[in-house]
Amino acid sequence: MSRALERELCRARQRTDELFRIVREDSLYERPIPERHRIIFYLGHVEAFDWNLLARRTLDLSSFHPTFDHLFAFGIDPAEGDLPDDQPSDWPGIGEVESYNRRTREAIDGVSSQLPEELVHAAIEHRLMHAETLAYILHQLPYERKAGERGDRSLAVAARKEPAQRTLGEMVEIGEGRVQLGRCRDEGFGWDNEYQAHTVEVPSFSIGRYKVTNGEYLGFVRDGAPAPFFWTERDGEWFYRGMFAEVALPLDCPVYVTKCEAEAYARWRGMTLPTEAQFHRAAEGGTASVNADFRYWDPVPVTADDHNGSAAPAQMIGNGWEWTSTVFGPFPGFEPLPYYGNYSAPFFDGQHYVLKGGSPRTAARFLRPSFRNWFRPSYPYIYATFRLAAS
Repeated sequence: MSRALERELCRARQRTDELFRIVREDSLYERPIPERHRIIFYLGHVEAFDWNLLARRTLDLSSFHPTFDHLFAFGIDPAEGDLPDDQPSDWPGIGEVESYNRRTREAIDGVSSQLPEELVHAAIEHRLMHAETLAYILHQLPYERKAGERGDRSLAVAARKEPAQRTLGEMVEIGEGRVQLGRCRDEGFGWDNEYQAHTVEVPSFSIGRYKVTNGEYLGFVRDGAPAPFFWTERDGEWFYRGMFAEVALPLDCPVYVTKCEAEAYARWRGMTLPTEAQFHRAAEGGTASVNADFRYWDPVPVTADDHNGSAAPAQMIGNGWEWTSTVFGPFPGFEPLPYYGNYSAPFFDGQHYVLKGGSPRTAARFLRPSFRNWFRPSYPYIYATFRLAAS
């Protein structure tokens, strides 16, 4: 492993360590999201993944704790209504898990020079994926159970009375053209579903210059639609539940919604969600947001990254993943990773949809154009936004 990769692995470890320090010690056995494991699982999982991949599989080192290697090996993605029923008493003590983690890191660091760089890339990206997963899990932890970060990074902006009017209904015309999906195998590390690079023809279409805002979505709610998961109403006033604070609904920030909600809003407006290919085509001339790579905990206004009067689609990267209408599936020539065969293939089930772009808690590594995120269409917890499209 190169020195540069060693530093990256160290920074990724620091990132997950910081997240666990947000949780009060008496709350590590909580399950903030019913469909996910208890927090204690993730404390052991990121280290168990590294151990199982780098030490056991790659170098065939003898296991010092086979029970934990197995217990913390796999996350869960249960079907709707099929929730886990384990109890806190079913999990080991915090001290035992922390001891396992320390020994795992020491063992891996001791053989770092022997590790193939591709697998180290995989371990780093897996850990950073969980840094985002943990963020949205801990987002749902009651505020009194959090002991971590506060201050100006906890909520990026205060609410405004009205959304910026220029955001409403503004569309950008995108001409027909060819677009590349995926990446070539000589372009560096990527996950199996990113391969193989291929081009597709995209007919002309129009796309929202901005992500749909809370203020715009509020009109849909006032017309009878259910409120999004991240909203709370009290005494006729709407609030956004931020990571560390609840604030009056920031009307000019992007709305976090499920794909089902995004589709319903699009129908209400007489439009659709963009396809994965349309997103790529629009992103070619679009701009990025500074609100990525752990910059803030919560979204910033959709116009926060406007520069020099550009009329290009804004925030195509960062400030919230964007739902597409594309079912998550393999590209032509797909091959499962030999060391992580179940990374993508189990989710080619017609029940998961592609998201593109990135959120405030998405690491810089995943902001590459070829990276694909995916979730079930009714999953409400992720930092997922959307914009409108029309043929």
